[in-house]
Amino acid sequence: MVDVGGKEVNEREAVAYGEVKCGRAYLDAVKEGSVKKGHVVEVARLAGMMGAKETGRLVPLCHVLPLDCVEVTIEILDDRFSITAKAKACAKTGVEMEAMTAVMIAGLTIYDMGKAIDREMVIGEVKLLEKRGGKSGEYLREDK
Repeated sequence: MVDVGGKEVNEREAVAYGEVKCGRAYLDAVKEGSVKKGHVVEVARLAGMMGAKETGRLVPLCHVLPLDCVEVTIEILDDRFSITAKAKACAKTGVEMEAMTAVMIAGLTIYDMGKAIDREMVIGEVKLLEKRGGKSGEYLREDK
């Protein structure tokens, strides 16, 4: 694990994005509220937030951070779910991994809840969109 003991605590923020591509039958079932496992979007949002909080335990060599905020937004589009996660912390290291973990866990939850309807779903396009704070400063992805 990288030694961050000498670094200063400052406010850090990261935004990540991902998507779950799927068929019309699953999207319609989610919109109608007929998925047997429950309310897909709300369960996936909660799972994403919980996943962000566990990042340091899930990813080897990743620091455990005291998160100040995690927001997960899920939109239903024509052929996919769009997932955006924002993580914030006052810490000695960044929260990029927490934002990306939130996206991945939300995506896995969407997959799990709909696999009986659509086994051809694809989780993908997971990427860091923004990062603020720390020694390296601000990062804004150009191809959002």
